[in-house]
Amino acid sequence: MRRHPALLGLLLFAGAAQAVAQAITNLPLQAEGENRWRLPAGEYAGQFRIDQPLQLRCEPGAVIDAQGQGNALTIAAPEVTVEGCDLRNWGRDLTAMNAAVFLEGKATGAVVKDNRMRGPGFGIWVDRTRNVSLTGNDIEGDPSIRSQDRGNGIHLFAVSGARVIGNRARYTRDGIYIDTSNGNHLEGNTLEDLRYGLHYMFANNSQVIGNLTRRTRTGYALMQSRNLTVIGNRSEQDENYGILMNYITYSTITDNFVSDVRNGSTGGDSMISGAEGKALFIYNSLFNTIERNHFANSALGIHLTAGSEDNRIAGNAFVGNQQQVKYVATRTQEWSVDGRGNYWSDYLGWDRNDDGLGDVPYEPNDNVDRLLWTYPQVRLLMNSPGIELLRWVQRVFPVIKSPGVQDSHPLMALPGEPPMAPPQEPTS
Repeated sequence: MRRHPALLGLLLFAGAAQAVAQAITNLPLQAEGENRWRLPAGEYAGQFRIDQPLQLRCEPGAVIDAQGQGNALTIAAPEVTVEGCDLRNWGRDLTAMNAAVFLEGKATGAVVKDNRMRGPGFGIWVDRTRNVSLTGNDIEGDPSIRSQDRGNGIHLFAVSGARVIGNRARYTRDGIYIDTSNGNHLEGNTLEDLRYGLHYMFANNSQVIGNLTRRTRTGYALMQSRNLTVIGNRSEQDENYGILMNYITYSTITDNFVSDVRNGSTGGDSMISGAEGKALFIYNSLFNTIERNHFANSALGIHLTAGSEDNRIAGNAFVGNQQQVKYVATRTQEWSVDGRGNYWSDYLGWDRNDDGLGDVPYEPNDNVDRLLWTYPQVRLLMNSPGIELLRWVQRVFPVIKSPGVQDSHPLMALPGEPPMAPPQEPTS
């Protein structure tokens, strides 16, 4: 690999306190057409800036090493494309927003695609611009640094119309962080070994489609946002929360698959309270549609609290969770819509008319559960005669039943599977 000492010397002359970005034209670019340039293989030391519309394609083996300072590449012009570059070792100053690729407000319509990034700060920071495309990038942080002190893989601030598709982020702080940004589309991203996989704050009217989080401390942290469309995503082996909804309103959460959310640690992060292994946590969130999701093999299937009411919850599957529901509120919630509820793997009712619906309601929580939530030490008496007597009294004298979740039409089979049919009409 060729090295370019002149560029390294210029970097050192600039001084360690302040990284000075060079014009991209200082690199040995080779023309491929009008405003189209190719960067040959080699190692190029320093930070570089693009301030005119162009397309930059890096040959395999072309590496930009920022020498531990500033941004490896800054885009400050519209209609710029950066493709196939290997960006390494940029700065770690999160206050200065050091990033492998920093898109300034003038970078409207920028395309950043199929690049490889390895460094401690932010991977891609998009700042107050619109209609950018971030696709196919591979971003890796520094696992030797505490996760709170790393940059996010992709960070959007005050951005609209962005398309963030098919990227991979691991060992950064959050995989993708969306802050005060509206009308963006995130699809097909893989986010692993992070604090939050995908983190929304004050971001509205956006789509989150077909993404995957794995081994994060929260898969999808959706906060203070409205009109989100969250469809077909997966959360696998995450800790604490698969999907967390905090002050989410008028949003659609459908066809997502969350499994194996386990008790974990917060890693010293005060933003995450508890380590409870919840597939879905709904906090002070209203008027949402939550349908056709699959929540499986987790410590807790779904937890609602803090006034999370008037949500449409039907057609979901709760399978093999240690506890299916935890509900803390003051009024009964009906979790069925138009005569169809949810599938519960621990439902013990029956279906005498073979219509695929249980004949008795599913009621997951009672006064004993509420007692256990308030006084966890009572779990020591879980199978004692006293606890069994309390449950019997509730069944015999339902007048003392406390508010809780009721599914009046529980599904007898997993959604998408045909119901049990008579022997003479077997299913195929």
